[in-house]
Amino acid sequence: MILTPEALEALRGQLIVSCQAYPGEPLRDPRTTAQFAASAVIGGASAVRVQGLADVQFTRAAVEVPVIGLWKDGHDGVFITPTLRHALAVANAGAHVVAIDGTRRERPDGLTLAQTVAGIHQDSHALVMADCGSFDDAAAAVEAGVDLIGTTLSGYSGERPKTHGPDLELLKQIAAAGFGVPLIAEGRLHSPAQARQCLDAGAFAVVVGTAITHPATITGWFAEALK
Repeated sequence: MILTPEALEALRGQLIVSCQAYPGEPLRDPRTTAQFAASAVIGGASAVRVQGLADVQFTRAAVEVPVIGLWKDGHDGVFITPTLRHALAVANAGAHVVAIDGTRRERPDGLTLAQTVAGIHQDSHALVMADCGSFDDAAAAVEAGVDLIGTTLSGYSGERPKTHGPDLELLKQIAAAGFGVPLIAEGRLHSPAQARQCLDAGAFAVVVGTAITHPATITGWFAEALK
């Protein structure tokens, strides 16, 4: 299934659920990721976001909604689908949308963001989502030809402070610019109320991950509240 403009438009105002577990955690298994994704769809998710090639493959087989795929390689700097090679592997695994680092930082393979986006579009049917950390990132990503922009890296790329919840200020700034591509709110959305706030701030759709699919963190919130 190719994600057509019409199918992308169907995500407007909808919930996207990120289903990821970290290395060494009990739930770190591609089959478990797919089960989480299928459960999220039952609950109302209109798309899912998963990390890892096998995770993308298993999830594609488990759900009929769009799959946003990525490949985290490392933990510092540019590590979210950092090169064209990573991106094409994610697309070949079946992702409808490939999420890549959308910051203005130097990429490990030496390609520019525009070259990376062009390569993905040329050699796959996948759309490209730029995970951005600032307004300038978003503007540059749109200029580079991405299909979606997200606030995923706000607070993590060194340009903006790490807000307690979603970066509503950044969302409003990007929305006001009217870049003409879907703006996805992602990062530190911990409640339904915050998700609503993101839509009200101008987001096209919202991604929620930890608050839905990371039991260790959710349990920690409750345990901490009881101390």
